[in-house]
Amino acid sequence: MAMKIIWGAALTFLGWIGYYLFGRQLVFNFKVAFSLIRQMNETQEDLIAPGAKRYTVISTIVMAVLCLVVCIVVLLFCPLYQKICFACGIVVCAAMLVGKISPNNREMFDSFCAAYYKFVPDDELRTAMYNKKPSRMKLRLHDMGLSTAFIPTFKKGEND
Repeated sequence: MAMKIIWGAALTFLGWIGYYLFGRQLVFNFKVAFSLIRQMNETQEDLIAPGAKRYTVISTIVMAVLCLVVCIVVLLFCPLYQKICFACGIVVCAAMLVGKISPNNREMFDSFCAAYYKFVPDDELRTAMYNKKPSRMKLRLHDMGLSTAFIPTFKKGEND
């Protein structure tokens, strides 16, 4: 019985860490990255290079394959109680992250800027994204005569 409890705990942790590493990236790609890339392209077609979308698509495919492989292994080779523990780990991690993965969250916007600045052709805007300075990004977009609608307004204390 003690080994069943240990294996159950291990599968719960595997579900939690699997979602945190791979599932969270999938959700980030769909809710943050694709959304901001689309908004940047709507602002101006060449504001962000087409490679950004390809980069996100490749990331999404790799993460989906990894999630699928882990889930198939668990579903094929584990008894029912371990499958339930695995699913509980996923649900707990998803519940912890449900409200945090959004472009309106400063940490997620900064993560987007850190990963996608290299796809921005304009030097000043790229530097502002690299430094994670939304106020400088807005200033540069204003100087370029473009909308700043894709840059969210953060709560007081979150802005630079």
